[in-house]
Amino acid sequence: MARRLPQPVRIYRVGGSVRDELLGRPGADRDFVVVGATPETMLASGFRPVGRDFPVFLHPETQEEYALARTERKHGRGYRGFEFFASPDVSLEEDLQRRDLTINAMAIGEDGTLVDPCGGAVDLAAGVLRHVSPGFAEDPLRVLRVARFAARLRFVVAPETEALLRAIVDSGELHTLAPERVWQELARGLMEAQPSRMLAVLRGCGALAALLPEVAALYGVPQPPAQHPEVDAGVHVALALDWAARHALPLPARYAVLAHDLGKAATPVADLPRHIAHERRSVGIAQRLSQRLRVPQECADAARLAARWHGVVHRAAELRPATVLDLLSAADALRRPERLATLLAACAADACSRPGAHQDYAPQRLLTSALAAIRAVDAGVIARAVQDRVASGRGEASIAKAIRSARLRALREWRLGNAARATETSGAPKRAVRSGTPRPS
Repeated sequence: MARRLPQPVRIYRVGGSVRDELLGRPGADRDFVVVGATPETMLASGFRPVGRDFPVFLHPETQEEYALARTERKHGRGYRGFEFFASPDVSLEEDLQRRDLTINAMAIGEDGTLVDPCGGAVDLAAGVLRHVSPGFAEDPLRVLRVARFAARLRFVVAPETEALLRAIVDSGELHTLAPERVWQELARGLMEAQPSRMLAVLRGCGALAALLPEVAALYGVPQPPAQHPEVDAGVHVALALDWAARHALPLPARYAVLAHDLGKAATPVADLPRHIAHERRSVGIAQRLSQRLRVPQECADAARLAARWHGVVHRAAELRPATVLDLLSAADALRRPERLATLLAACAADACSRPGAHQDYAPQRLLTSALAAIRAVDAGVIARAVQDRVASGRGEASIAKAIRSARLRALREWRLGNAARATETSGAPKRAVRSGTPRPS
């Protein structure tokens, strides 16, 4: 059980929970700074130490983090090159000065008083992301953090802060970031309310070209206006990501959206604005990006599938049964239907985010229905029948081929059923149900 910390120790709630409270947003995890205490004081009061680089303690009842007030000094390159100094003499204002943005450098005392030495409340009201001090430029990870906050809050970056972001990029220190840290911040940004803002901030300061050159290369690449009214391939990806965010798609689908068109940047100039076979090029580029960032396998698989199959998915109403079966097999949809769902969600974001596009994405329904059709085929029964024929000497057969043939028959029947329903609905035969789905490019 925690004992009350002795006087004159003071406790302040700091950081994201203060910012979100002032914004009226759901609260972030609460963090606290303790001023005037020593590690011995915290231990004697029942707190449990957890920090390796600087003194952080867990409250024995709430398990919330309490950090001793500290300052920091950079002594090397990269985001790890810092030394921290915790002392009872460090003031709250000194602790807040080492934070990244003014909106994250506010505190609330135990009596409810707001402590805001850096003007965070004013910037919060104005929707501005502004650095606290010149020391901001010492941590390259802050480039990604600012971009992520822009995506979350839809704030603008102060001009002087944008200049510091460019200085960090020009210093080359972004290349000291571990791939895991880059992915962690990128994944968080993709899951924010407006991921395109993250891309815009990174692109504006040069960080997109440094960290995600495959994505940066899409900007300025033309597309056929008939299929892509937005024309620019980079703008298309940004719009698709925002569509994915509005529809609360999961991270694997959003990463797949980011990577699905990367091959367009490698289209021969003579072919532009068409992008012949860009899906094949996109697969290799997406795989290299995933390997470099060390993304989780689920995300890497989603990106590879979307890169390879998004053009085929868009034409679902026109596909031969064999092509449908190949697509479902590539997604391993029978064993892992969630992979197909992720692929279809990413393809919906690709198609429906285009200006003027219909929001009823027919391929999502069609291919989900096709999966149900081949699920109805009992592979076990077919395998036993083949084995019985072989055992009785009535010829040789391949179980795999027999199962594939049965699934193709099921898909042909499924296709005929769709055509019959379309005829009943319209009174005339229909070869395809398009629902506004654009032709791939």
